[in-house]
Amino acid sequence: MTPDEKFARWVKVAALSFVLIFGYFLAADNLMPLTPHAMVTRTVTKVAPQVSGPVSALAVENNQRVQKGDVLFKIERAPYRIAVDQAKLALAQARQTNAQLDASLMAARQDVSALASVLAQKAREAKRLKALFAKNGVSQQQRDDAISAANTARAKWEAAKARVSALQIQRGGDGASNIAEQVALSKLKKAQLNQSYTTVRASHDGVVTNLQLDVGAYASASKPLMALVSERADVIADFREKSVRDVQTGTAVNVTFDSEPGKLYAGHVSSVDAGVSAGQIDANGQLASPSNSNRWVRDAQRMRLHIQLDEWPDHSLPTGARATVQIMPESAVTQWLASAQVGFLSMLHYIY
Repeated sequence: MTPDEKFARWVKVAALSFVLIFGYFLAADNLMPLTPHAMVTRTVTKVAPQVSGPVSALAVENNQRVQKGDVLFKIERAPYRIAVDQAKLALAQARQTNAQLDASLMAARQDVSALASVLAQKAREAKRLKALFAKNGVSQQQRDDAISAANTARAKWEAAKARVSALQIQRGGDGASNIAEQVALSKLKKAQLNQSYTTVRASHDGVVTNLQLDVGAYASASKPLMALVSERADVIADFREKSVRDVQTGTAVNVTFDSEPGKLYAGHVSSVDAGVSAGQIDANGQLASPSNSNRWVRDAQRMRLHIQLDEWPDHSLPTGARATVQIMPESAVTQWLASAQVGFLSMLHYIY
């Protein structure tokens, strides 16, 4: 075989190989899509105190594992303990005022009862003298004096009832229905709640990281001082839009991690995001900004899938660990090809 014939053969082999490889990737992209754009995520909680004050004690170190309810750090309690004492005194004062009002109210009611008796007696006297005056038994002066005395007694009785009503309004109800006592009790509960906030605890199991705190530092309310990384992991995978058109919750997948090349972990799609940030339009009062690109073939949009593994690796995977996700087809042959494909790609990611 001449050199020209050998060269022509190699050109044909290369062209055929290119066509076969191109055809395989075209078919694989539609029948068994995969993506290297996947990683492990964990819920990261920003730990911030709800009250301000100097840090009096630090109970954890950076990258320490903690359980839910474990103490992370404490804030100086003295100012909040004083606030609780003041609130208790205010509550006691409110109750003392209520006791004084109760005594005044009792005395006012006794006055109403006494004045009611006087009014009844004066009314009877006025009625009797009116009858005698009609028979010329008493003078007009005596009759007028009796009527005036009865009117005066009625006015005093009405004034006493008004004082009772005023005292009842000021006193309010009994116990929890009394407004002044409710306000004092509410302030006490708030002071006690703020005092409990001086001890900051872990809201869930996890690992403390990015610790930016030491004893003596001033902690401001709502300002994060550390991060708490959850134990619960999730795998997110970004597929091209066309690759997920038939994907549903429960679709089987295989996952490999860059730290364990070639090892496949079975899992399934737990959820599919409703959209991506590129599709979110902000109604900010400005005109639209249409995308401007000179490329004939635009970049494919990627959609996010959440993956749940049937069995997680024995070792803990840090949040952000890279992975490759393969959507598994239904055919046994394509399943074998898909497993080989994702395994080979994971080896390349491990080497590179």
